[in-house]
Amino acid sequence: MNNKFLKTVALSMVAVMGFLMAGCSDTAETAAETAETAAEGEFTTVTPGVLTMATNAFFPPYEYYEGEQIVGIDAEIAQAVADKLGLELVIQDVEFDSIIAGVQSGMYDIGCAGMTVTEERLQSVNFTTTYSTGIQSIIVREGSDITDIDTLIESGCMVGVQTGTTGDIYMTDEVGEDRMDRYNKGNDAVLALVNGVVDAVVIDNQPAQAFVAANEGLVILETPYTVEDYAMCVNKNNEALLNAINEALAELQADGTIDAIIETYIPSEEA
Repeated sequence: MNNKFLKTVALSMVAVMGFLMAGCSDTAETAAETAETAAEGEFTTVTPGVLTMATNAFFPPYEYYEGEQIVGIDAEIAQAVADKLGLELVIQDVEFDSIIAGVQSGMYDIGCAGMTVTEERLQSVNFTTTYSTGIQSIIVREGSDITDIDTLIESGCMVGVQTGTTGDIYMTDEVGEDRMDRYNKGNDAVLALVNGVVDAVVIDNQPAQAFVAANEGLVILETPYTVEDYAMCVNKNNEALLNAINEALAELQADGTIDAIIETYIPSEEA
């Protein structure tokens, strides 16, 4: 083998090694850029390009059916958030008490269903900043001896609630399991009240108003049971999505979008 050939091979090997080293350098730079981007907080979703929202669509005016479409305050706010994040919103209608488990397991990106932040729920999921305030109210039949929360607790009556809601959580603590009747949907609890199966229903005030308007002989007690804030729940392992949603909510609060959505469904007294 002559020296000229050996030199040619050697030069070729140097060129190849240089190319490989450049390639490795590029790969390292790309990995570093990816790590830096991830550190800056790029979020992921269950389905790329889609924000999957779990709700229970029997909670007017926050979520309910208009034909085959789910509409309401939560649906519109979630749509506005999805638009801010450049995502398509897909809403899944599920039982209320399965929402947190679904978000926790990675089945859904967010739970948005007039949901209140509680210590128990915080053990399973994170919550965004609040976007609306709700009131837990008590529905009774006209002429009932139940006139406030104290008589409700002391009367020994049966209480109807929607499973897994804060009404369920609070009233179980107040009156105990023996006096609780749980239903998958709020309107099922109200129907039980109409039929005399339960003596009172504890539920959020806005759906309470809708249920009372639709069923003669029912009234809402003047004194609210409690006041609470609503937020969206997010998987604990997806802080980047939580941060992105919080940023979107802050912008939507600042520009008046959220107030306008709520005003559409719950006109202020001044209106």
